[in-house]
Amino acid sequence: MDLHKYLSGLPFLHNKEWLQLLETSIRIVLILVVARILLSISARAIGIMQHHLEHRAGNDAETIKRIETLGQVFGYIATVTIGVIAGMEVMHQLGISIAPVLATAGVVGVAVGFGAQSLIKDYFNGFFLLLENQVRQGDVIEAAGKGGLVEEVTLRHIKMRDYDGNVHTIPNSVITTVTNFSRGFAYSVIDIGLAYAEDVDLAMEVMREVGTELRKDPHLGPKIIDDMEMAGVDKLDTANVVLRCRFKVLPLEQWDIRREYLLRFKKAYDLRKAEVAAEKSAEEKAA
Repeated sequence: MDLHKYLSGLPFLHNKEWLQLLETSIRIVLILVVARILLSISARAIGIMQHHLEHRAGNDAETIKRIETLGQVFGYIATVTIGVIAGMEVMHQLGISIAPVLATAGVVGVAVGFGAQSLIKDYFNGFFLLLENQVRQGDVIEAAGKGGLVEEVTLRHIKMRDYDGNVHTIPNSVITTVTNFSRGFAYSVIDIGLAYAEDVDLAMEVMREVGTELRKDPHLGPKIIDDMEMAGVDKLDTANVVLRCRFKVLPLEQWDIRREYLLRFKKAYDLRKAEVAAEKSAEEKAA
């Protein structure tokens, strides 16, 4: 139906200016409604595709996190694309010629291009971060001197929250190296510092016993992939002998395992020292 012909037939719209204004307003409203519908359709389509891919991934947490990250990025791209097209159509309805605007934007773009190099680099680096699967939402990473849980990944920036609750927004252009603590497996490396007067052999024996107990723990055991590896004496500090061991664990479990191990070692070592001291005292009395 011809909108102009229909409106001009209404008895209360004989003024051409009012008729043109109403016609333009209706067209703009229709454009915005269509844009809103397209945004809803794109969001639903991305959601359905994401759900389908997550269902196919099963219990693979790594793949699911990547799917969630890509879904968020595709949603951002769809929103920007639809918004730009809708904006251009609104400008056309308002009588603003798009060609001069684009030409002006081109000239201004050349002038501003030097200042916007970092912005372009943000998107360029962000594209390869996602393409190479370096970072995903839910990962724990260290990048650009900051570390924390990744809460948002876009082509423009990475947003992460550290242990203290601080949120760091890092432009992708400044990211040169990403250290990811969430891939495949991790090692919980544990250092025990002993005074030079302490019995190193006794400490290493207790370390092995605590490692075996931790592996058999019904709650922590499933988080440990393999038996404890004893490295032994790692270095001699000015005040301590440093003993080192490590566990191969599930991603992001290395800190919990380390804290629990240190707690159990301290209790077990103190108890063993007391037992050894009691045995020596008994032997001395018997002698």
